[in-house]
Amino acid sequence: MTSPIQTKIDFLVERAKKQNPATNEKKIRAAYECANAAHQGQKRKNGEPYIIHPVSVAEIIVEMGLDTDSICAGLLHDCIEDTEFGYKEIENKFGTSVAELVDGVTRLGMLRYSKEQEQFEDLRKMFLAMAKDIRVILIKLADRLHNARTFQFLPERKQRDKALETMEIYAPIAHRLGMSRIKWELEDLSLKCLDPIGYQEIVDGLEKQSSQHEEFLNHIKECISEKLKEAEIKNTISARVKHIYSIYRKMYSQHKTINEIYDICAVRVIVDSVTNCYNVLGYVHDLYKPIPGRFKDYISTPKPNGYQSLHTTVIGREGIPFEIQIRTEEMHKMAEFGVAAHWKYKQGLDKTGNEQAFAWIRQLLEAQQDTEAEDFIKAIKVDLFADEVFVFTPKGDVVNMPAGATPIDLAYAIHSAVGNRMVGAKVNGRIAPIDSQLKNGDIVEILTSKETHGPSRNWVKIVKTTEARNKIKQWFKKECREENIEQGKAELDRELKANLMYNGFYENEEIQKNILAKFTFSTMDELYAAIGYGGITITKVLNKIKDDVMKVRKAQEKVEKIEQPQSEKKRGKSESGVMVEGIDNCLVKFARCCTPIPGDDIIGFVTRGYGVSIHRKDCINVRNNGNKDEENRWIRVWWDEESLDRKKNRFSTGLQISTKSRIGVLSDVAVLLAQSHVNVHELSAKDLNDGFGMITTVIDVSGIGQLDNIINKLKKIKGVLDVTRTAEN
Repeated sequence: MTSPIQTKIDFLVERAKKQNPATNEKKIRAAYECANAAHQGQKRKNGEPYIIHPVSVAEIIVEMGLDTDSICAGLLHDCIEDTEFGYKEIENKFGTSVAELVDGVTRLGMLRYSKEQEQFEDLRKMFLAMAKDIRVILIKLADRLHNARTFQFLPERKQRDKALETMEIYAPIAHRLGMSRIKWELEDLSLKCLDPIGYQEIVDGLEKQSSQHEEFLNHIKECISEKLKEAEIKNTISARVKHIYSIYRKMYSQHKTINEIYDICAVRVIVDSVTNCYNVLGYVHDLYKPIPGRFKDYISTPKPNGYQSLHTTVIGREGIPFEIQIRTEEMHKMAEFGVAAHWKYKQGLDKTGNEQAFAWIRQLLEAQQDTEAEDFIKAIKVDLFADEVFVFTPKGDVVNMPAGATPIDLAYAIHSAVGNRMVGAKVNGRIAPIDSQLKNGDIVEILTSKETHGPSRNWVKIVKTTEARNKIKQWFKKECREENIEQGKAELDRELKANLMYNGFYENEEIQKNILAKFTFSTMDELYAAIGYGGITITKVLNKIKDDVMKVRKAQEKVEKIEQPQSEKKRGKSESGVMVEGIDNCLVKFARCCTPIPGDDIIGFVTRGYGVSIHRKDCINVRNNGNKDEENRWIRVWWDEESLDRKKNRFSTGLQISTKSRIGVLSDVAVLLAQSHVNVHELSAKDLNDGFGMITTVIDVSGIGQLDNIINKLKKIKGVLDVTRTAEN
């Protein structure tokens, strides 16, 4: 004699084969046998054998019209969590696709829900974003729907908790995916637990009015059917009383009783074409008076979840309003099963595929669409919120992080002390690099040690969140003052030398006092410490110093030009474009440390056997070079303007361009330099911290005038913050 469960499996297989002839019956029956063996001896809360639950879930999946792997996953969905049958066994017997679906459903089952949790939308987003395969969500919805049908066997407190979870998370997901049939049933079953008195009041009220509703709806169906028969429009008409939860919401939002709610009846007309949808609308409005403002055209403007239909509310006999929905058969299947409905059509697609048919899914899920439409499963991956990831702690708590977040970000999100004592991390049970990017659904364990000496300075560049970055900076500010001072001074000195402002800053106490005042520091050590722990960026300090140094230099240039005898500039001749005091036609070379160009204030240094080396006067090597024996080897030099005009010499100089990180900024700089007709020796770029970048280049120019013109143009490029001269590399 065949058992009831075996009968259900036979019916399930036959229905699946009827919907899709390619269904693999052997694979489904093998999955059932495997699940039955794995759950042997287990009972549900109502005393039934546990296997009834996965079989019932598989039946719902068949109703959705999903594929063989989905049905198998529905039968096996509790094996990893509740039995000894693990991922590897499922993969070996049924393939990677089924194993990943079961694993995905198991991960979603780890979601911890609390009534105190007010960010329900975050939980919904996490639920969706965790599932790379849309079928995982559909299987989980089927699982929850069957569980909701048996809520009454749970303890009262557990009933309410599960019902609230279903109402706040699962029903909205079903709605978002356009699965109205499942959404309605989930809402009604949840309401029955959450407000049994209100639920029963509506049920009793509908029962009392059932004969009236039946007579009323039958009369409307007859009238519409007769009218459409005259118009020779093929149709299917159904009538129903609206769902209990929708009536419940209307009663409480409008503060009315069940007897005061009139528009609780609805009629649905299904026709064969979009044109006839609009034709039927016209006939309906001939029969019944439409209520102004209650017509909605979801055919020309579908809902975000793909729902299409015409809605109109009209007045029937005795002044009772009711709603009429008009749609095609395909629209009806979409309204009932949403995203799952596409599995019923995908078998007929050729390799080119009907891209437009799935456009709404891509828009809904904001996913990457594969080019192969026949591989529909891969084509509709759920990645609704690409800017967020949701990860688990080992205890099962959900933490919402920005995309690109690392284990370090998670550690500091948990607590500052956890981040400061962090020595490593495990992701999904395996040791992972602390700079690895976390993915949706990862289970992350932060490894800590009491012996640790705190975070690394490099972590500031690794972390994604501002919270983590600030906490790391605070630790260094508090714990490592001497180290911060040393680090900050070294960083400032390095940048000042690279920008030829070292002497200009350290030789002028007024400039130093001014900088300290601008940043509200009392001493230079405080400034160094702030740079060292990251409390202030080196770019900000450098820009302020540059402004002050340039003011002082311009004032000095005016004085020197007045004092310098004009006759000296005209003495002698030069092949290099530079005149050397007291020497004609000597060997001249331009120093690479400061790359002087015509227009710069320059000075010469007599080298041993290599002539005179020309430096800018503000070059770091000019003053305080630390060797008193060489002081007398510095001599006066100046530019030979006549020679420069005649020979059209070109001089190399370096530029450092500070930018915001923007796609295309390097290209814009390259185009501008090309348009300026200058020879470019070097052009490179690198990303800095906090969304900034640095571009360096070495170019040939005729003099300071051309260089200033290029710098001014560069500063006008979108994203360019500053342009300064540097030494040639």
